[in-house]
Amino acid sequence: MASSLTNFTDEARIALDTLSGRAAGLFSPSLRLGVTGLSRAGKTVFISALVHNLIHGGRLPLFEAQKSGRIARAFLEEQPDDAVPRFQYEDHVAALVNDRVWPDSTRAISELRLTIEYESASGWNRLFSAGKLSVDIVDYPGEWLLDLPLLGKSFADFSREAVELAALPVRSDLSQDWRELASTVNPDADADEMTARRLAESFAAYLKACKLDERALSTLPPGRFLMPGDLEGSPALTFAPLMTLAQGRPRSGSLQAMMERRYEAYKTHVVKPFFREHITRLDRQIVLIDAMQALNAGPAAMADLERAVTEILSCFRPGRGNFLTDFFSRRIDRILVAATKADHLHHESHDRLQAIVRRLTDRAMTRANFSGAAVDVVAMAAVRSTREGTVKQGRETLPVIIGTPLKGETINGETFDGKAETAIFPGDLPEKVDTVFAGSSPDSAEPAIRFVRFRPPKLERTAEGVTLSLPHIRLDRALQFLIGDHLA
Repeated sequence: MASSLTNFTDEARIALDTLSGRAAGLFSPSLRLGVTGLSRAGKTVFISALVHNLIHGGRLPLFEAQKSGRIARAFLEEQPDDAVPRFQYEDHVAALVNDRVWPDSTRAISELRLTIEYESASGWNRLFSAGKLSVDIVDYPGEWLLDLPLLGKSFADFSREAVELAALPVRSDLSQDWRELASTVNPDADADEMTARRLAESFAAYLKACKLDERALSTLPPGRFLMPGDLEGSPALTFAPLMTLAQGRPRSGSLQAMMERRYEAYKTHVVKPFFREHITRLDRQIVLIDAMQALNAGPAAMADLERAVTEILSCFRPGRGNFLTDFFSRRIDRILVAATKADHLHHESHDRLQAIVRRLTDRAMTRANFSGAAVDVVAMAAVRSTREGTVKQGRETLPVIIGTPLKGETINGETFDGKAETAIFPGDLPEKVDTVFAGSSPDSAEPAIRFVRFRPPKLERTAEGVTLSLPHIRLDRALQFLIGDHLA
């Protein structure tokens, strides 16, 4: 699909941008790492924990360069893109470490440059390499990524797919108000601003309802309807799919003509620049998914998550170039799909969580005809908020996780105050992966687990009073896959 997202002019601009970046990289090697995921998947926490562990020499036994003592230091530098907001690392770490609250979610694109000084493991490389790598971490909402397929779809295609999705059993009650309103609209009627506004607001309300925990749905374009930013109230966001469409070309001045024009403006002025200026410049990518939330909501949410991952994979530009082509075109050669919040489960279920996400990813790759890049899957927690233990229940010993539930979380009717620590048996994920994807109704299978959210951990301190790095689960494995080869 990615090949249909640009035209000749776009590709020429991309080639010039890439050539400029590569020329600079000859003297200062850099790697652009994209971090994305749907809301509350943990993008902000992942980046903060990654940087904190590297700067503070965290425990990263599976990250070979750190394990072997070849990293001299890691530090933040001024980012190269002046027009992109800086990722506010210091504020986010202060929230995690000092206040023990989770930082605000990603609302727009941001960037951070982390530079690593290291000694190559190869004597030959030490002769020709400065032993310095800048990692430009680009953080962007997954909801925006799900807009990219719109570039290859007409307004009629967009409307038809939106209506079909809205009619699914898991969505039909949430979309009822919008569908009832849309069914009363004559596409050939004169364009009317208030009608367009009512339709857009009703459609956006339906998308926001789909996103709530009870349904935990993922495929919700247009993404700016959920995160409008400075576009809120603009004509480019005041459109909606139509239930019925006029035959042939819409009449000039009609409501359908207005909707089509604004849909095309959204693609031209919002979606295409995002793809051209950010996605096409990435070298590596991690896609964070909250599979736990989808599992909690049932098979219909898992099916929708698979649909979203398929759409995401179809938008990347995967592949391995050569010395010549790499000067004019960047390709993503490694993608990591990470199931976050593994600390909400006992480690005995981590392999099952990873197997579920691998199955989801494999199916999504098949549907997206995805090939050309190395893809791996991991179950992880960028910041581990629990520890493990056991409790006796009669003659049975249960594996539990121990942590401080967030204020307002409830378990069996008990509401927590955000201060008391407790031990929780979260349940076991099913042994058979297929059961997770069975059925399409929200009531077709009972979720295997129920989980609550925990506060960030209280960090340990050394005898000298030094605060240790943020604890994690398999953050080191993610680092090794994403950047380890560049530090060899």
